[in-house]
Amino acid sequence: QAQLVESGGGLVQAGGSLRLSCAASGSIFAINDMGWYRQAPGKQRDVVALISSGGSSNYAESVKGRFTISRDNAKNTVYLQMNSLKAEDTAVYYCYAAIVYNSGTHRGSWGQGTQVTVSS
Repeated sequence: QAQLVESGGGLVQAGGSLRLSCAASGSIFAINDMGWYRQAPGKQRDVVALISSGGSSNYAESVKGRFTISRDNAKNTVYLQMNSLKAEDTAVYYCYAAIVYNSGTHRGSWGQGTQVTVSS
């Protein structure tokens, strides 16, 4: 079973920036898609950004032009650079990874979540 450990959340003023990181560890053979989701209080978990193992990325319309997803395959790590933050970006952010284990098993794994709070 892989572990995904997130870091970088916190409190920031509107217009500010934060960078989230998520490192995967365990009996990992490879990681396909990685991404970030977020869940605001009382709302469902929604995708923020996804990135393939080859580096192709997709973003939610609400964050296009402000957020950038990237990954370091050698470190099994995905990042989310968040600029021009708005109050509506406030949520718990979850890391996701589609993992191929050394055993050959394919399974999606989630991080524990990190709180991002943007004050207006």
